[in-house]
Amino acid sequence: MNRRRLAVLAAGLLLVASISAAQLPQLRGGSRGGGRGGAIRWAQPDDFDGAFVFCRLAFDTHPWGNGGNWSVDYPRADINLPFRLSELTTTSVSRDGRGDFTHVVVTADSPLIYRCPFVMMTEPGRSDFGPSEVANLRDYLLKGGFLWVDDFWGTSAWQNFADQMTAILPPNQYPIADLSPDHSLFHALYNVRRVPQIPSINFWAGTGGATSEDGWDSAEPHARAISDDHNRIMVLITHNTDFGDAFEREGDNHQYFLTFAPEGYAFGINALVYAMSH
Repeated sequence: MNRRRLAVLAAGLLLVASISAAQLPQLRGGSRGGGRGGAIRWAQPDDFDGAFVFCRLAFDTHPWGNGGNWSVDYPRADINLPFRLSELTTTSVSRDGRGDFTHVVVTADSPLIYRCPFVMMTEPGRSDFGPSEVANLRDYLLKGGFLWVDDFWGTSAWQNFADQMTAILPPNQYPIADLSPDHSLFHALYNVRRVPQIPSINFWAGTGGATSEDGWDSAEPHARAISDDHNRIMVLITHNTDFGDAFEREGDNHQYFLTFAPEGYAFGINALVYAMSH
């Protein structure tokens, strides 16, 4: 986006945040969803009512490799991104009986994954999928599902992810390809002109504003994709960047918010709009 569009989006985000803070305490670390940890909200059939539901992928991990686990950014990113989607678009976003935005956790072999229009996967650097997960995730993706893989850094984490995806979507038929800024996903709603490098808030604060978490080995952020035979993106891959922290940490530090949230949300909402329209 150009600077004017970024400024408009940032102003809109700030306005929405100020209006909605009292309505949505979980966005500021309130008692119903704020912060990391807490009870896992596993998907149930009644969670899906036809409106958008944020689904997060839970997975097992190797004892080796470079990365955390599936619950990084959970649950605040899972609340904040649907909140912004509801405020910045006309999309119908699901809420539960308490009025909170519906966000659920699924496994790759769960039959409920087919109810998810969009699935988020974070920190895949040590991911380890079993045979039933491989088969079910492949089927979900080929039948129209959408997986966004985010927040992994450097060569080692990339290699583990690529090895796992080889079993799910063989690269001789479904290769991983770079996405250029002229791809329709970059313009699904906002005109995004680059892939921003968004570090974790702790890394950013602890290094005085650096963005490459693995130094030279993660210097360049990438958006890549695996597409089906009709050129529909099945797997969106954002490597050497952490969009999840732009969503999760929007209320933790004002400067971090201003620096990373506008581009983070612009790309994130584009990804959701693309997933639901393709």
